[in-house]
Amino acid sequence: MNGRVRAVLGRVDEPLTEGWQLASTPPGQIADPEALARADVTWLPVAPSPQAGAPSTAAAALRAAKVWSLDGPRRRFDGEDWWWRKRFPGANRADRAEPSNILGEEEETALCFDGLATIADVWLNGVLLVSSTNMFVAHRVVVDLAADNELVIRCRALDALLAARRPRPRWRAPMVEHQQLRWFRATLLGRTPGWSPPAAVVGPWRPIRLERSRGIVVDDVTLRTSFDGDAGVLHVACQIRSLPAEESGRGRVTLALERGGTVHRATLDRAPASDDPGRPGATYAGRIVVPRVERWWPHTHGEPALYRAHLSVSLERDGRAPPVEVDLGAVGFREVALDTGPDHRGFGLRINGVPVFCRGACWTPLDPVSLAADPRELEAALDQVRDSGMNMLRVSGTMVYESDDFYDAADAKGILIWQDFMFANMDYPEDDPAFARSVDEEARQVLKRLAARPSLAVLCGNSEVEQQAAMWGASRDRWEPPLFRETLAARAAEVCPDVPYWPSSAHGGAFPHQADVGTSSYYGVGAYQRALDDARRAEVRFASECLAFANVPDARALDRMPGGESLRVHHPAWKERAPRDLGAGWDFDDVRDHYVARLFHVDPATLRYADHERYLALGRVATGEIMAAVFGEWRRKRSTCRGGLVWFLRDLWPGAGWGIVDAGGEPKAAYHFLRRALQPTAVHISDEGGNGLAVHVVHDGPAPLVAELEIALFRAGEIVVGRARRPVEAPPHGALEIPAAAFFEGFLDLNHAYRFGPPPADLVVASLTRDGGEPFAQAFHVLLGASFAHAGASGALRELDLGLTASARPRDDGDVDLVIATRRFARAIHVDVEHFRATDNHFHLAPGGTRTVRLHRLASNGSAKPLRGTLQPLNAESATKVTVAT
Repeated sequence: MNGRVRAVLGRVDEPLTEGWQLASTPPGQIADPEALARADVTWLPVAPSPQAGAPSTAAAALRAAKVWSLDGPRRRFDGEDWWWRKRFPGANRADRAEPSNILGEEEETALCFDGLATIADVWLNGVLLVSSTNMFVAHRVVVDLAADNELVIRCRALDALLAARRPRPRWRAPMVEHQQLRWFRATLLGRTPGWSPPAAVVGPWRPIRLERSRGIVVDDVTLRTSFDGDAGVLHVACQIRSLPAEESGRGRVTLALERGGTVHRATLDRAPASDDPGRPGATYAGRIVVPRVERWWPHTHGEPALYRAHLSVSLERDGRAPPVEVDLGAVGFREVALDTGPDHRGFGLRINGVPVFCRGACWTPLDPVSLAADPRELEAALDQVRDSGMNMLRVSGTMVYESDDFYDAADAKGILIWQDFMFANMDYPEDDPAFARSVDEEARQVLKRLAARPSLAVLCGNSEVEQQAAMWGASRDRWEPPLFRETLAARAAEVCPDVPYWPSSAHGGAFPHQADVGTSSYYGVGAYQRALDDARRAEVRFASECLAFANVPDARALDRMPGGESLRVHHPAWKERAPRDLGAGWDFDDVRDHYVARLFHVDPATLRYADHERYLALGRVATGEIMAAVFGEWRRKRSTCRGGLVWFLRDLWPGAGWGIVDAGGEPKAAYHFLRRALQPTAVHISDEGGNGLAVHVVHDGPAPLVAELEIALFRAGEIVVGRARRPVEAPPHGALEIPAAAFFEGFLDLNHAYRFGPPPADLVVASLTRDGGEPFAQAFHVLLGASFAHAGASGALRELDLGLTASARPRDDGDVDLVIATRRFARAIHVDVEHFRATDNHFHLAPGGTRTVRLHRLASNGSAKPLRGTLQPLNAESATKVTVAT
């Protein structure tokens, strides 16, 4: 409710996390707390949820009490009324430390509900306090507390409300189990069979707080950044109220902006008095100018420079003016511009005037049951994003608006945010006045919270509403509802004028999901099972989501599924968690199998029962190879594409989900393939047919790239038949395309396009190095038909001896350096060392090559445990044991 206010010196925020009880009743059976007290209801103590700062959702509470889990029988959380209650004492200044430096004795106490899902009523001491119809709207209510208080919350059964007769939608959204969910402002998580766990979000999912203020109350803070030449300008407006309200005093509001010990200050001016009774107190507004401001950049392109913003507020009364300090959090200065190109067919972002290739994934809550996450877990998850070379996350309209901790981490780590409003696929009743008012309040609150965040790069009206309308036969005039084309666009322009607005995640062209115009959900390579060259032929401009596969996690993650290590891919317990589109006669396991067959020339169905572990190993690598190849294609210099976001970053529950990271936070093979392809400086090889092989060097950094590019040619997986190197230079934020044939004397048919004889090589390796060190970027091109490239008809073609060695060298910090060497080409080496996580995995190693991989010690490992592990290349018959160097 306070926009960007993070903390106020003198205001006490008391999270109400402990002492809650939970009960469920049949829909509509109990009307209010008085009837509840008379009813025979079984109450369950709710374990405190420090991460949520709230009593937590019904599903999370039952999970914590070990009476329900995602692995057990399903429970219809939308089919019951749910009740929470808590008793707590009222204000008692003798029982708590006095805030220092506070003016006056008058105190204002407010109950704050930051998120109630979904149709909720709140009573305080038997009096109805809040009725909420939107889980995305926060409520703040000033209250008078008694000596002893009872807070009661009821969340009504959504199923009963959905049963009411309402007008039919103009198109269907098959991913949603009930079409009339469109009337309710609730997340689709838990309500989309086929891709989200069956745990509908019901109850308090954001903090419930007692807010006690004395002396001065700071409300309704709005921030906005702009530029005046090379100076950054921060615009601030806020509401200031004194307690008690009848007292008068001349206010002084000072804004401070600090970075690196340098502080800039400015005084805000009081605006003319307002006659609006809904805006008590006085409005103060002003701006602060920072000469030669340090600009914020995505981490791939520069430093994400941040400034800390503070307000100091005082009211002069009786000759005293002790200030109240208000922390407004971090702000950054950057210019974001939407570039649609001279033909207005494209979609690309320019950050501070520089075109940025946006790559990343669609974010999912770390815990889809509670929707809460410890700030340290969020930090670790976004570190993982940054380390992968990704520079953008999309918060999709199928999810929820994330916490301030999430956006803080994105700001600090230089990760751009594509932010959807929480609308997806459905035909929303925008003409209903109550619905429209609720949506407007939701948008206002969300935008004020996100304003002046440098990570915020795109505001998007919805996820695939236009695409769904078009695909399901709605007339063209209904594809772009005014809610997204006009209403939300206007609100975004008012509060966040520096952020581009886009009406839908798939938008532009003759139909909304046309890949070569605007933005699209691109699944040509992927769900639609097209060949890899479709990534170029489709001329994708910006894939707001793409490359959805049922990505197989490593064995330890599979062990956490029902059935454990004995589970097989055709088992119902596996298939329950295999993502699918409802109504389709296929799932995303089938999509993965299609590309396993293409890459490895095997029959996945036969391999699945002949050698299930081999089947899984090929599946892990196949989706990683496909994703890396597509992004290599999209990042090349002549590509039309300006960005791609994988659907999803992280699985919602254990299984072979869309995530490139499993539900426990462990990277899958696909993550590692992408990590190498998405680094700020990367190299890629493409087959250009009769034009031979092309080597593509992309460089996002702010300084020129000076390096050496080596191309090595091998035959039969071991024999060196050519090697050449030359210096290369790339400008800042630049790219190169170099014919591989230019490195060698005479003509070499390196991609065997002309077929006038045997190929000169069946493996081409391009490496970027500096000063003769290990390659810092590398690409491999395996000629189609090479014996070591395919698994064979049975999937069992593997070599007995690659000459692979692995030596572990302990480090002083507790981690381990793993030194790996091979005589022959080793494909997709899987490093598996107990109690350690490899910084890189599922990587290729060139013949005669060596590399050092860092192993991070996991918290579960004690220093006394011996190091045990293996390396398993995809083309090796057996694993290689890790030895410990002496």
